[in-house]
Amino acid sequence: MAHNYHLAILLIFLFLKISFSALVTQQPLVLKYHNGALLKGPVTVNIVWYGKFTPTQRSIIVDFLQSLNTVNTVKRSAPPPPSVATWWKTTEKYHNGSSATVVGKQILDENYSLGKFLKNYHIQYLATKVSQKNSINVVLTAKEVGVDGFCRSRCGTHGSTKTGNRVAYAWVGNSETQCPGQCAWPFHQPIYGPQSPPLVSPNGDVGVDGMVINLATVLAGAVTNPFNQGYFQGPANAPLEAVSACTGIFGSGAYPGYAGQVLVDKTTGASFNAHGLNGRKYLVPAMWDPKTSTCTTLV
Repeated sequence: MAHNYHLAILLIFLFLKISFSALVTQQPLVLKYHNGALLKGPVTVNIVWYGKFTPTQRSIIVDFLQSLNTVNTVKRSAPPPPSVATWWKTTEKYHNGSSATVVGKQILDENYSLGKFLKNYHIQYLATKVSQKNSINVVLTAKEVGVDGFCRSRCGTHGSTKTGNRVAYAWVGNSETQCPGQCAWPFHQPIYGPQSPPLVSPNGDVGVDGMVINLATVLAGAVTNPFNQGYFQGPANAPLEAVSACTGIFGSGAYPGYAGQVLVDKTTGASFNAHGLNGRKYLVPAMWDPKTSTCTTLV
């Protein structure tokens, strides 16, 4: 009887354990399509450089944007796999969304025409300096420029104008001197959470390589959810989007505080997971794949 009693207790324990495991099993991540317009390629990316950027810093970002294009319009050999273009091609799976991109106009505002602290309406004003159909106007702020909400709640954002011909825009700030532990991770020690050694940035500039990660995030959001009626999960005013739904994942085996298994340059020790044009290397974040409902990485 005692044996049967203990056996019964064991069976009940196993049943409860299995039931509890079933309850806590995570459901597949799904970004719902809200039947709105998406940006379809070729998408022109215009840039407003606000503040002082060196020529090298500008070339790192422009090379990244040119690397997104699946059609190599630059007369150079195509980058080896895994490539930035392969990463960006996932956007085609979003209801025949965008893939090809073209770098359009660039405006230099090195004299801080609106001051060194910007509000949201300043970002919109700067973004509308270049207005054309099927484009994303990107405002990039230098390391000495503060932006409302920067570091406290965001490293970049995207949105659209509300009236007339709606213009999609995005903003990303250089966090090198303001909050690299928040907006340039994993190239800087995080402020909170698990502490792991920072990775070596692939282009030798922690602030700008961090900008590339955040730029990749907001661009993916801008083409798959340009007017708050595209692909997202959660409330429209605080959505999880194509890349923001996969935050902190750069390679296989990633977990909080660990970016995952990525490639390492044998000469410089820099970490990357994608090749770009002009011999550039970049670390791009995971993107949600609507065909598999998973956050996918290149390595």
